Amino acid sequence: MAKKRILSGMRPTGKLHLGHYVGALENWIQLQNEYESFHLIADYHVLTTKLDTSEIYNDSIDMLIDWLAAGLDPQKSPMFRQSQIKEHTELYLIFSMLITAARLERNPTVKDQVRDLNIQNITYGHLGYPVLQTSDILLYKGDAVPVGEDQVPHVEISREIARRFNQQWGEVFPEPEPKLTKFARLPGLDGNAKMSKSLNNAILLSDDEETIKGKLRKAVTDPQKLRKNDPGRPEVCLVFTYHNKFNPEDVDEIADGCRSGALGCVDCKMKCTDGINKFLSPIRDKRHELENNMNYVKDVLADGEGKAKLIADKTMSEVREKMQLG
Repeated sequence: MAKKRILSGMRPTGKLHLGHYVGALENWIQLQNEYESFHLIADYHVLTTKLDTSEIYNDSIDMLIDWLAAGLDPQKSPMFRQSQIKEHTELYLIFSMLITAARLERNPTVKDQVRDLNIQNITYGHLGYPVLQTSDILLYKGDAVPVGEDQVPHVEISREIARRFNQQWGEVFPEPEPKLTKFARLPGLDGNAKMSKSLNNAILLSDDEETIKGKLRKAVTDPQKLRKNDPGRPEVCLVFTYHNKFNPEDVDEIADGCRSGALGCVDCKMKCTDGINKFLSPIRDKRHELENNMNYVKDVLADGEGKAKLIADKTMSEVREKMQLG
């Protein structure tokens, strides 16, 4: 029985941080063994909120290196740039005729973005980016889309467009199912709910040991624990959140030491630094190896784009045939 197919992607923002790994990349690495996986460098999606394209290529390469260093296997998971597969935009144009502006304006994710980014005037392209996402998924006939609950409305739009196309011109596309994943969210070093490079509160997958040590030293902790012997509250401590992920075998001992006052924040942060560095060490080593072999990285990209192009071309041939545009 053939494996079901999924497509996942990220906007290229350069080097990735621990939040990206915990929130998505770790899940992708597991899913590539269960599904036929395709991974999209969503460079056109950058344009919805940023028109400066001068760093998109370099940012794409940096992100690709982190994907590979973390464990995505190019033999199992072709990786490619959206902008290099022109069929994405061709299918996007067709799909944009199958959905109303009013339906897109009701999309709660766009409303949240407009609020969070303080966007005064939303562009046509930003309003329609769920339609471009739909073309990203359906061009490869994705059966499932790994998403958190906040992205389910996008998958529903994809299902509606697939259904509308099939009813209008004939069966081509599956209606993709949301593969609900409880994406973990790693808070930022400043206690902000989201780790983000723009907020300067992130630990990068590529950070060296001393950089991580310096960043953890400044991380916020329980404001009531001012001295070593003061009893602490691990449940409100940001650093303890990191321990749960990177020192899971020691969390009970760490929690007891924090509550009793026996474990001070400086020692706690050092233990956390050690756990994160132990986790990142093989990823950093692999990253250095890849940075010294850029021809291989570019070959991975070219190979992935070749594989994606074959599938995209086949899908669009079916679309044109059904629409009698051939």
